[in-house]
Amino acid sequence: MTLGALAVTANPAKRAAAGVPLPHAVPMPFDHLADDDERAVIRLLRSLEEASADGPLAAVVVETVQGEGGINPARPAWLKALASWTRVHGTLLVVDDIQMGCGRTGPFFSFESSGITPDIIWLSKSISGYGMPMALTLMRPEYDVWQPGEHNGTFRGYNPAFVTAARALEVFWSDHALQSRTVTLGERVRRSLTGTADRHGLPTPRGRGLAWGLPLERPAAARAVCDAAYRAGLLLETAGPRDEVVKLLPPLTVTDGELERGLAILDEAVATVVSSRALAA
Repeated sequence: MTLGALAVTANPAKRAAAGVPLPHAVPMPFDHLADDDERAVIRLLRSLEEASADGPLAAVVVETVQGEGGINPARPAWLKALASWTRVHGTLLVVDDIQMGCGRTGPFFSFESSGITPDIIWLSKSISGYGMPMALTLMRPEYDVWQPGEHNGTFRGYNPAFVTAARALEVFWSDHALQSRTVTLGERVRRSLTGTADRHGLPTPRGRGLAWGLPLERPAAARAVCDAAYRAGLLLETAGPRDEVVKLLPPLTVTDGELERGLAILDEAVATVVSSRALAA
């Protein structure tokens, strides 16, 4: 990653890879870490701006649903308060939709249901439609001030990814069918995970669309669940500040049968870990 990209993550392991200090970016508490008053984020931003010796804040970067942070959806009211502050102060609002965009939460952009309009949007991962390397930066026309080639070097985009991305947009986003199905399947995942959590005394699952997290509280337990699921044929990963959350990101094209089988494997994996007392490790 570039030093600029590393500067806007709070992940200590990722930041350490830079090997140098990463100034000019300050991590702020996400919605679930603040109190229930959405004005808390405004107070924090105001105090940060007042304490800054570098002048006004250039931009605020936010995920509407934290991915690596543990699948934490932000409340629409919190996002609206944040967006309102950036407009008043002339600060750019950047939405990182690399994990949660391209329909992962239902709508193509994860922020659509919140009613905010960012100045810049980052997209990557599934935007290629075929697992090919591709990333996009979308911005308002008035901020597109680069001269042709100014921001680039001798590298260029991967041409096949442009072809597959265009075709994926035509196939999956010419109507609302994929969005509706993602929302429907997401509700199915929510019910299943809630049942698993209730049966085993786990915290409430959280997520939107087909992005869900099952908190295990202890990193060892989350790793054990992922290991047990992998042995049964289901690929999962962990997320959260301590990797204590089991993270589910099913393909948006998953079939009903595949989804039900995957949820059953996860439930069995949790039961195995609970019975082995790994939750207490």
